[in-house]
Amino acid sequence: MFLGAVFEREIAFAPRSQGLFLARAIYCGLLLAIIATCWLVVTGSQSITTAGDTARFGATLMRILAPLQLALAMLAAALTSAVAVSSEKDRRTLELLLISRLSDFELVIGKLAASLVRVSLLLFSALPIFAIAALFGGVTGGQLARLFAVTMAASLAAASIATAVAFWKETTFQSLAFTTFVLVAWMAAGEVAMGWYGASAGLASPARAVFAAIEPFQSQSLPAFFGICTAIVLISNAIAVAQVRRWNRACESRRENATGWLAAWSRRSLQRPSRQVWNNPVLWREICTRAYGRTIVLVRIAWLVLFAAAVAGIVTEAQASRPDRMAVAVAVVPMVLASLLAVAALAVTSITTERDRGSFDVLLVTDLEPAEFIWGKLIGVLVVSREIVLLPVLLCVALVWAGIASLENGFYLAAGVVILLFFAATLGLHVGLSYAASRRAIAVALSTVAFLFVGVATAMRIMVAFGGSFELQLAPFLAIIVGGAIGLYAALSARNPSSAIGWAAALLPALTFVAITGFLQGNSLQVLLVVTAAYGFATLAMLVPAIGAFDLLTGRTTTGE
Repeated sequence: MFLGAVFEREIAFAPRSQGLFLARAIYCGLLLAIIATCWLVVTGSQSITTAGDTARFGATLMRILAPLQLALAMLAAALTSAVAVSSEKDRRTLELLLISRLSDFELVIGKLAASLVRVSLLLFSALPIFAIAALFGGVTGGQLARLFAVTMAASLAAASIATAVAFWKETTFQSLAFTTFVLVAWMAAGEVAMGWYGASAGLASPARAVFAAIEPFQSQSLPAFFGICTAIVLISNAIAVAQVRRWNRACESRRENATGWLAAWSRRSLQRPSRQVWNNPVLWREICTRAYGRTIVLVRIAWLVLFAAAVAGIVTEAQASRPDRMAVAVAVVPMVLASLLAVAALAVTSITTERDRGSFDVLLVTDLEPAEFIWGKLIGVLVVSREIVLLPVLLCVALVWAGIASLENGFYLAAGVVILLFFAATLGLHVGLSYAASRRAIAVALSTVAFLFVGVATAMRIMVAFGGSFELQLAPFLAIIVGGAIGLYAALSARNPSSAIGWAAALLPALTFVAITGFLQGNSLQVLLVVTAAYGFATLAMLVPAIGAFDLLTGRTTTGE
C-alpha cells in the first residue's frame, strides 16, 4: 500500500478493537444526551410553538455542538499521534522501524494516517447525530458539510504537528507538552490576527473557522483556513520526513557517546566526591536528574511565551473602557487548560515511562515504602513542572493587577487553580498505576481532564444560550451528570475499586454543576468552596488508595496472597 506497512497494520486491527466500539458508543451517546438536555432546558423555560422556534433552537444547538466536537477531535488527533510515536521510543521499538525497509515517508505518513483512523471513525459515527440535530431546522446540509470539513482539516493539521513534534522530542511528556503549546499558540495567533487585521484574519483560528462554517451563508474566507491547514500539514510532514533519521540518530549517538565515555567518567568519579542521594531516592531522581529529557527547558520557555501572550491579552482588555469578559476568558482559559493537560501528562508518563523501560520492576524489588514512591513522584512532578504550575496562578495575580478582578475574586480563582492542578497531578499518578498499557493510561488520564473541563465549558454554554432559572436546569442535566459519574467510576476504578472512588465519581459531576451555577450567578466564594470539596475529596479518594493499595496496584502482591 502507498502509506506503508504501519498504516496497513492499523487498518487491519483498528476495526477489531473493542475500545474503538466503546469510544464511538460513548461519544454518540454523549452527543444525544446533550441534544436531549438542551431540548429539556429550552422547553422548560420557553414556549416552543412555531417552526421558527425550533429553527432557532437548531441553530443554537449547532453553535454548542460544533466547538465541542472541534475541541475533542483536535485533542484526540494530536494526543493519539504524539503517543503513537512516543510509545515506540519508550519501548525502544522505533529503532527497529528505522532499520526496516520502510522509507522515511512511509514511516512518518504511515504513523500519521494510522493515528487518524480512530478519529475519522469517531467523526463519521457522529455525522448521523448532527443530522438528527439538523432536523430541528435552522441548519442546512451545506453548513454540516462545511462544519465537518473544517473539523477534519483542523484535526489533520493538529495530528501532523503532533507527529513531527513526537519524532523530534525525546520523551512522551515533552511531545505532549509541546503539542499542547503549539495548539494553544495556534488559537492565540488567530485571536491576535483578528484584533490586528479584522474578522477575516481571525479565521486562522480553528475556533473562529468552525463558527464561520455554520453561518447561514457560506463564508468567503473559509478557503483561507483550508489553505493554512494545508500549509501546516505539508510543512510539518516535510520537516518530519527530512529529519526523522537525523533526530533519532542523534539520540542514538548520545547514548553511544554516553556508553563510550562511561569508562572515562568512572575514572573521573573516583577522583571527585559522589553526589549525595536524598533519603527519598525517587524524589531525588525526579528533581536532580534529567529524568524527563535534556531539552525540558524548551517546555518551560514555551509556557513563558504562553504566559506573556495571556498577560498581553489581559492588559489590552484592561485598557478598554468596558473589558470584554469573553476576550479575558480567551486570554486565560486556554493556558489554564493547557497547564492541566501538561501536569496530568507529566504525572502519568512518570509512571508509564518507568514501566516501558523496565525500571519500574527494579523499583518494586527495593525496600521503598509506598508513601515514599507516591509522594516522591507527586512532589517531583510538581517541582519539575513548576513553571507550568505557577504561571496560571500568576495569571490570576495579573487579573487583579489589571483591575479586571477584585482582590477577593483573584484569591478565590488562584486557590481554585491550585486545587485543580494538584487534582490533575494525582489523577495522572493514579491512572498510571491503574493501567498496565501505557497508551491506554495516557489516553484515560488526558481524556478525563479534557472531558471534565471541556464538559464544564459546554454546560456553561448551554445555560447561557437557553437562559432560564439555573436551579430549574438541574433536572435536564441529570442524564449527563449520571453518565459522567458512571464514566468517571469506570476510568478511575480499573484495578482498585473502592467506595471512596465511587463516592468521588458520583459527587464530582453533580458538585461541578453546582459550581457552574454559582459562577454564573456571581457567587465566587460558593464556587471555591464547592470546587475545594469536590476536587479535594476526589484527590484524596485517589491518593489514599494509591498508597494503601500500592502493592496490589503495582503487582507486588495479588489478592490471593
